[in-house]
Parts: sequence; structure tokens; C-alpha cells
Amino acid sequence: MDSLIAAAARALAVGDVLGALKHISLRDDPPALALRGIAMAQLGEHIRARELLRSAARGFGTHEELAKARCIVAEAEVALAMRDLSGSPRTLAAASTTLAARADSANALHARLIAVRRLLLLGRIDEAASALARLDARFLPPPLLAVAELAAAEVALRSLRTAPARAALGRAQAAAERAQVPALLAEVAEARAALDRPAARRIRGDDEQLLRLEDVEALIASGALVVDACRRGVRADATWLSLTRRPVLFALARALGEAWPGDVDRNALIERAFRTRRPNETHRARLRVEIGRLRALVTPIARVQATERGFALTPKNDRPVAVLVPPIDGDQASLLGLLGDGAAWSTSGLALALDASQRTVQRALVELEATGRVRSIGRARAKRWLAPPLAGFTTILLLPASLRPG
Repeated sequence: MDSLIAAAARALAVGDVLGALKHISLRDDPPALALRGIAMAQLGEHIRARELLRSAARGFGTHEELAKARCIVAEAEVALAMRDLSGSPRTLAAASTTLAARADSANALHARLIAVRRLLLLGRIDEAASALARLDARFLPPPLLAVAELAAAEVALRSLRTAPARAALGRAQAAAERAQVPALLAEVAEARAALDRPAARRIRGDDEQLLRLEDVEALIASGALVVDACRRGVRADATWLSLTRRPVLFALARALGEAWPGDVDRNALIERAFRTRRPNETHRARLRVEIGRLRALVTPIARVQATERGFALTPKNDRPVAVLVPPIDGDQASLLGLLGDGAAWSTSGLALALDASQRTVQRALVELEATGRVRSIGRARAKRWLAPPLAGFTTILLLPASLRPG
């Protein structure tokens, strides 16, 4: 390593991006390109950073596998910052294996943490938890340890386990203080503050009650039958019935849950489920079909009974019924929850995270842009989407999570 490369690396290590660029800005050899890419990433120029890192990886020869693997890891982190989730995880896993085989344990662990963070963005909570459990925290330097504990806290929060989340955030705080990285300290502080903000609303007739994550956890542990409009499903104890892809059934379940212990008029159910104010015999026939489907689905935990004027939800084992709705209601709450993290998301990344088609996401974004709730930057394939942070409450329950069925 020559003196200019070494000086640039030292400058980047302490956050002096401009100082690093002064040493290498006119050089185009692979080590200089790699450092310039890292510098651009630190300045937020992610597209340019990716180009430089790819050029550096191509420039390193077959005998420089270690340097090439480091470039792949750096590019993967840039892709994560860009919310570009379309890359193959196998490439990153291969780079991690190469780094570990050549005794670069810090970067190998860094690669594995990037993979964990990608899984969290995609809502694959169980896979992220499994990958975290295989990490050996003893070999993590303080900055990476803080990132690992933040990831562990997010896994716990997305699984509604607030006590382990608080413990992980305490360890993350200690590691961030040792690392003295302002961005990490701010991220830990924001995560801790989120625990004390409202996460959902509980609907009881005409009354609403704001609940924190701890309150939601306690409600689910109480054994109540919960109609969850945050994650679009119905749960009771360990049983989870997802209705994410069945919006009509969920609309019916929510209407019945809000009316419990009373019933709901047939015309009101038609209006909620089919969004029409002029029901006819076709709508009534369709309602009978959809009620039959809902009745079959919830059989393990409840009954849907016909009444003189409509239908009523009757939980088994005399459970109470609770309806949870997001702090912001509407069909696009999950999309706004993702965009609320302050990052610029690609349409493909949003589609992957929401497990929806790109066309569906594009239509939703156009609608939200028309009302001023999101904005776009860039054009064509470089187009990204942003939304202002959703202040005043936490979005944890709006984020995608692949919950296990009961």
C-alpha cells in the first residue's frame, strides 16, 4: 500500500472525507477507486459510489481476491443505503466466506450484518434472527457491535418482545458510546425513543385508545382475539391468520370486530367490503359467499353467526375482541411506514419489501404523490421515492413481517 492510499484510508477511518479525496481524487487505480467509492458513499452520493466500487472490483486481479471481496461488501452496504434489495445474497455470502478464509474477520462479520439488515427490510424476521444467532459478538469491534445489537433490537420489536428489545438497545448504547460514532448514537437514541411512542390505536365502538408497543404486547398476551389492521390479520394466542392478500375478508373481520359484542347490518357490511352504497341482490349473494369463507377461516378461534339483521363475531372460549388499527389509517399505511425511515427507496425495493408487484406499488406512489404525502427524485431507473418522517409515533407495526401462521 503506497503512502497516499494509506493516508486516504486513515482519513476515511476518522470521517475526514474531503481530506481523503485530496490524496486520491485524480487516481484511477483499483485501490484509489475503492477508497473514492467509500468516500462518495459517506457523502451520500450512492450512485457514484456504486459505480466506483464496481470499477475497483473489476480492476483487482484474480490474485487480489481479498480486495475484491471488500469492494463487494462495500457495494452491498451502498445498495442497502439506496434501498436496492434486488441483488443476490449469494454474492455477499461468497465475499464473506472469502474474507473469513483470509483472516479478515471484521469485514466478514460486517458482510453478515449487511445480510441481516437486508432480511429485516424484507420483513423476513425469523431468518434475520437465525443469522444473528450465528454471529459471534466477541470478535465485533464497537461500531459493528452497536449495529448488531440494533438489529437484535429490531428483531425483538418486530416480534413484539419489548423486554429483549430494551436490553439489546442498552447494549447498543454502550457499544455506540465506545465507538464514538455520532450517527450510531443518534440511531440508538431514536430506537429507544420509539419504544415510548404510540404504535397503534385500539378501537372500542366510538372510542379510541393509543397503545405503545408494550401495551400491544400485553394485549396479545392477554388471550384476546385481536383483529390487527396494522398487519392485516386475526390472532388469538399463538394462532395467526393472515388476510393480507384477502382484503374483502379482512374488511368483514374488522367490521365485525368493531361491532363486537353486537352485530353488523348486512348493508353496512356490503358497504365496508365492496365499497358501494347501493347494494343489490348480486352484492347480497356475494356477501353470503365471503362470509362463508371468513367463517371457515376463523373456525379455530371464533364463529361468525347470522343474526336477524346481519352477522356477529363470537370468539371461542369467551375471549374479548380487540381491534388494532395503525396510527395512520388507510390502504397505504405500510408503504408510508417504509418510506418514513428517511431513506430514498426504489420502486423495486418497495415491491420486494411489501411482497407486491411493482405496478401495484407504482400506482400507490402516484396516488400518494398527488396528495403530497410522498415525492420522487431522479428519473427513469434512478428514480427514488421519499416521504417525511411520521413524527409522533412508531412505525414498527406497519413494517412488513412474515409472521408464522398458527
